[in-house]
Amino acid sequence: MASPELIDSPRMRSAGRELLSLALIDARNHTLQLFGQYQKALEAVNFAVPQLATLNPPLWELGHIGWFQEHWIGRNLQRALGPRCQPGRARLASIEPDADRWWDSDHVPHATRWTLDLPDVGSCRAYLLDTLESTLELLEKTGDSDDALYFYRLCLFHEDMHGEAFSYTAQTLGLPLDPPLQAAFTPAPMALREPLLMPATVWQMGSAGSVFAFDNERTVHAIGIPEFEIDAQPVTWAQYVEFVGDGGYDREEFWQPEGWQWLQAAAASEGRRGPRYVDQIGIASGAVMQTRFGQPRRMAGNQPALHMTWWEADAWCRWAGRRLPAEVEWEAAAHLAAHRGFRWGDVWEWMGTTFRPYPGFAADPYLAYSQPWFGTHKVLRGASFATRARLKHPKYRNFYLPERDDIFCGFRSCSL
Repeated sequence: MASPELIDSPRMRSAGRELLSLALIDARNHTLQLFGQYQKALEAVNFAVPQLATLNPPLWELGHIGWFQEHWIGRNLQRALGPRCQPGRARLASIEPDADRWWDSDHVPHATRWTLDLPDVGSCRAYLLDTLESTLELLEKTGDSDDALYFYRLCLFHEDMHGEAFSYTAQTLGLPLDPPLQAAFTPAPMALREPLLMPATVWQMGSAGSVFAFDNERTVHAIGIPEFEIDAQPVTWAQYVEFVGDGGYDREEFWQPEGWQWLQAAAASEGRRGPRYVDQIGIASGAVMQTRFGQPRRMAGNQPALHMTWWEADAWCRWAGRRLPAEVEWEAAAHLAAHRGFRWGDVWEWMGTTFRPYPGFAADPYLAYSQPWFGTHKVLRGASFATRARLKHPKYRNFYLPERDDIFCGFRSCSL
């Protein structure tokens, strides 16, 4: 039997049928474990949540996970073609007649998801069970090629992404978590190291070979990098408090115009004087109180600063006389400086670069994954404490609008 460490590891990008089968079961169990927290807190009110641009109704999110898997595997007659599949081709009917009307994210506008006549939680859970059984039966009969396994790998990682969305949505809603999950979703203190000097090099950006890669990771291309200095770990609360204490949220010179505009609006609407969910910052003591899943917690000075926008990260860097890393710098350091103490995986890290396609980009069949967001979103690299280990990869590119702060995000800096 495969060990849990193997099932939940970056090696799943090249996993064969047996490991994929076990990992897909593991992902579904994790989804249902997280959803169980929502049942405890929200079932009595029929899972009603505020209509926010940054979250989905919980029952919609749950059903969408099953829909996506059925859409790309069970109903997809071209699934064996992998990335060469033509997304517009006709599909088989769903086992749930209303599935497309409810859960097709491309055709169900976000704002309408609160008014849908979604099935109850028992029916949603049954749909997830049925779609997983269908997926596993088809996987047993599929070939061993990377094309044949492409959609199984894609659906595994897609479910992992939505699992993390369940966790940061719980933070947004202030839902209490069971103690084991509360502990797992808490950033660990870090051993602080001096910044790392990285020598000039030529780095091969992008993913290559037969392993699974998201379309925005392709194609491989060389980039020359001059010598640079980069933090060995993300910026800590102790470092961030100094910025706040020096009037960072009052001094326009540290903010880009759009960032200053965002800050003034946030200050007027919610009294924003620090990162999201922060209730108190003790300038003299350095103490930070931040609400974690509905409970105020004192954050350690050597924990990574958490829940700030790209604008806040950029403003801190300007105050400190530093800058956010370029993607290529972060990726090269993650590969080349791990043995020197380069630490990542605690929080998603804002990059200084805008999300753009690599040279030679071609969209995969899931057309809405990358292409619509080029030019407007900022890149985040790394992973967070809520990211499944198999999704943690130094080539992986996450991306969000610069004003997002509900995700488990922080940053590190480079010298100018």
